[in-house]
Amino acid sequence: QVQLVESGGGLVQAGGSLRLSCAASGRTLSSYAMGWFRQAPGKEREFVAAINWSDYNTYYADSVKGRATMSRDNAKNTVYLRMNSLKPEDTAVYYCAARTFGSSSYLDAEYDYWGQGTQVTVSS
Repeated sequence: QVQLVESGGGLVQAGGSLRLSCAASGRTLSSYAMGWFRQAPGKEREFVAAINWSDYNTYYADSVKGRATMSRDNAKNTVYLRMNSLKPEDTAVYYCAARTFGSSSYLDAEYDYWGQGTQVTVSS
């Protein structure tokens, strides 16, 4: 069993930056693909970014490409999502997720463990 806890959300002005963290306990994340997803009010949960466990390759949604950087620190059992040039449309609850088998995916159904989420609100 893996427990994931996100942190780092908050209120930020448009154009600002945030770094979200996702700390794991229970098992090491070093062999898991990890993803970040978000859900805005009244909308479906959507893919934001993902990172492979093996080659550390990262993948981003078009909506955040060039503004987001996902990274992992296996020694700290933590993954991060740095977002710059934030826009009001980035406002959402951000979730991290772990996939125990296979490479990273943009499909939320392929992830096995989820955190409780952290709220990001971007004011205009």
